[in-house]
Amino acid sequence: METESGISFAQFILSLGTTAAVHFGDLPDPVSGERGETNLAGAAQMIELLTLLQAKTQGNLEPAEAKLLEDLLFDLRMRFVQAQQQPRVVQP
Repeated sequence: METESGISFAQFILSLGTTAAVHFGDLPDPVSGERGETNLAGAAQMIELLTLLQAKTQGNLEPAEAKLLEDLLFDLRMRFVQAQQQPRVVQP
């Protein structure tokens, strides 16, 4: 379902997921075009925001939207655990 602005809930959710991927350093920054260092705090904030949206929209989403959100959160949480286990490279 799209809003008057033309963005669907799925597109909105995926944009937040993309922002998390940028924070993980998995995707380049859309502005600079370069991959930044891992920003676990930023990734955690996106996960928290998506979790909040999941709680506040419970029972109001189409089944496909609810599944997309559930799957995205699962993937991001697993990626967060993986990122926490990676050794950190300290820049001189």
